[in-house]
Amino acid sequence: MESTDPLVAGKVIGDVLDMFVPVVEFTVEYASKQISNNGVEIKPDAAAQKPRVHIQGSRDSNNLYTLVMADPDAPSPSEPTFREWLHWIVTDIPEGGDASEGREVVEYMGPKPPAGKHRYVFTLFRQTEAEQVPHKPPEGRSNFKTRQFASDNGLGLPVAALYFNSQKEDAANKKR
Repeated sequence: MESTDPLVAGKVIGDVLDMFVPVVEFTVEYASKQISNNGVEIKPDAAAQKPRVHIQGSRDSNNLYTLVMADPDAPSPSEPTFREWLHWIVTDIPEGGDASEGREVVEYMGPKPPAGKHRYVFTLFRQTEAEQVPHKPPEGRSNFKTRQFASDNGLGLPVAALYFNSQKEDAANKKR
């Protein structure tokens, strides 16, 4: 029987994350499109600029969050030898706030899928304290591991995740 959980069906659970129970809601919004359903299609051009990421909740809360964006399908879904490609890390995001209020540890890189359909996964972790995640970024973007990053920084399981799909536009479609 196939799972009704889109994170399981889209193999985000397994390829990127362990099974978890979402306890926080957040939205990811590019200028032209909001990711409200997992697996929505967004063209690379539409996601070239950093999205607005809003974490639901009370501004009165002391909760802080870390956001990780990674592509588990680099360089291609059939041969993901760079799994995962790191696209963005923001820490110390306040509950009820936006990623723009957090501390950008790794600068945003929009999707540039060279071949096939890629999944771009936003994972949200609740921090136990401010500046829990070091200011020092990972060594490189290729072969990043969201699970390992969470473990190394004492973040535990995710509290929420969203993903979208994107693929290279062929020249014929781009001209239209």
